[in-house]
Amino acid sequence: MSALANIIVGIGGIFHSLINVYIWVIIIAALLSWVRPDPYNPIVQFLTRITAPAYQLVRRMMPTTFNGIDFAPLVIIIGLQVTDIILINLLNTIATAF
Repeated sequence: MSALANIIVGIGGIFHSLINVYIWVIIIAALLSWVRPDPYNPIVQFLTRITAPAYQLVRRMMPTTFNGIDFAPLVIIIGLQVTDIILINLLNTIATAF
C-alpha cells in the first residue's frame, strides 16, 4: 500500500470512530429520555444540544411517533450504520486503487 492509500484508510477509520461515538451518544440520550433527568445538568444539556438537530431533521422528513413511542433515535442509528458501511467501503475501494 502506498502512503496515500494508508492516509485514506486512516481517514476512513476516523470517520468510522466518529460515527460510532455519535451512535452511542444517541443511545445514551434515548435512554436518559425515559427517566426524565434534570434539564439543568450539564451532561443532559450537552446530549440534548448534540442530538436535537438530528432528531429535528428526521422528524421533519417523516413521522416517527407511533403509539407514543418515538422511533427517531432508531431511524438515526440505522441511517448512521448504513452511511458508515457505504463510506468505509467507498474509501477502501479508493485506497486499493492507489
